Amino acid sequence: MTRPALKILLAAPRGFCAGVDRAILVVERALEKYGAPVYVRHEIVHNRYVVDALKAKGAVFVDELTEVPDGVPVIFSAHGVPKSVPAEAESRKLTYIDATCPLVSKVHVEAERHVRDGRHIFLIGHRNHPEVIGTMGQVEPGTMTLIETAADAQTVVPPPGKPLAYVTQTTLSVDDTAEIIAALKQRFSGLSPPRKEDICYATTNRQNAVKAIAPKCDAFVVIGAPNSSNSNRLVEVAQRSGCNDAFLVETAAAIPWIRVRPNSTLGVTAGASAPEVLVEEVISLAREKFDVMVELITVTEETVKFSLPRVLTT
Repeated sequence: MTRPALKILLAAPRGFCAGVDRAILVVERALEKYGAPVYVRHEIVHNRYVVDALKAKGAVFVDELTEVPDGVPVIFSAHGVPKSVPAEAESRKLTYIDATCPLVSKVHVEAERHVRDGRHIFLIGHRNHPEVIGTMGQVEPGTMTLIETAADAQTVVPPPGKPLAYVTQTTLSVDDTAEIIAALKQRFSGLSPPRKEDICYATTNRQNAVKAIAPKCDAFVVIGAPNSSNSNRLVEVAQRSGCNDAFLVETAAAIPWIRVRPNSTLGVTAGASAPEVLVEEVISLAREKFDVMVELITVTEETVKFSLPRVLTT
């Protein structure tokens, strides 16, 4: 019996970014250096497959440092932590390793600089996201105001008489963030921007890759975790770019194949925390149902690499 055809447009870049690669390697190297168990505060990255694989190697994931026993190393996730967390670790004399993505650390440094220069900061981001919690925890309470939407930008009332600046979460929608920044600039002249774009290269590149193929797709699969900001943004970008039927799945088994019609075009990408093996599983499962042709669409090549913390290289 002849299987119906399916064309898959595969986005590139997709999947792991340099910060995620580094964070996973931090856990693996710590396990090699210290032996199991190594504790990790929060998910090292937002992906269940990655977390489970590290658990199998001896990593123990906890929500707070109070769950970490004395005498074992602890790693802070790629999303960053408030200053209170390493301070608590030091007070307990815990060995800790900071796996914060260097591009998130850059935002932390910017926030501290703005406060030193006397500015009040607008942080554009999503409430309760670990990265936002970490960034807000770099400065004293009251020196930063969270802005989630363009509507927030239209109504926010900053402290009077203070110069203003903004920083952003690294995994936001490029287009949404531009709208929010435009609204803030319209209201507040002299608003101090970041020295360099805060939305990270990987987020931007993955969104651009989706924009390039979504108009040609009948359905669009984004592989990623439901709590992954950058993965959720990819779904939104696909929908806004012309593919209304875009959806997020954690694994190939979760794909609602009834929405993938015969003789149609399916877009496929993966969030920055999703390993390539999950993409391969999607294509493999599609081949069981369809006569699949895969076309790779590359919008840019990524060459960024980050070095490991010194404690793991000496």
